[in-house]
Amino acid sequence: MSANLLEMPEPVAPTDADVRVAKDASQRLSHLFRGKSKGAKPPRLSISESVEKAGNERIELPPAAIQLLLRLLTDMAAGHAVMLIPVHAELTTQQAADLLGVSRPFIVRQVESGAIKHRKVGTHRRILVQDLLDYKRAMDAGRMKALDELTAEAQRLGLGY
Repeated sequence: MSANLLEMPEPVAPTDADVRVAKDASQRLSHLFRGKSKGAKPPRLSISESVEKAGNERIELPPAAIQLLLRLLTDMAAGHAVMLIPVHAELTTQQAADLLGVSRPFIVRQVESGAIKHRKVGTHRRILVQDLLDYKRAMDAGRMKALDELTAEAQRLGLGY
């Protein structure tokens, strides 16, 4: 992503036709990854297009791009809007809030408390996508730990959970 925050990618919402094609493509692509052991050679994928005058054009995709493509297709197949953002991109507090589905004041409080790393550009706060994702992972892990503790306590008390 460029340094210009105005160029933040917009989510792409799939049409009904996109959902149908994405379901088929994700199922077919996922078969390539099923049953592969960690040491196994990753599957190779290439896209080819027949070009009338120039013959066949073939583009080989790296394994990491194939994995991203599979994740993208899976989300599209579920009808979710998707967007790609490099982890080194910087976000405004509003963009960070939008990505997490929370309010901008909440993000500002988290930044000011030190829970989310940031830097200042003049009076504006900028948050790296990677730092925002680290924060989200930590919050999700804490939430899961609390749920596990509540479940264990409910079982100990015989509440049927």
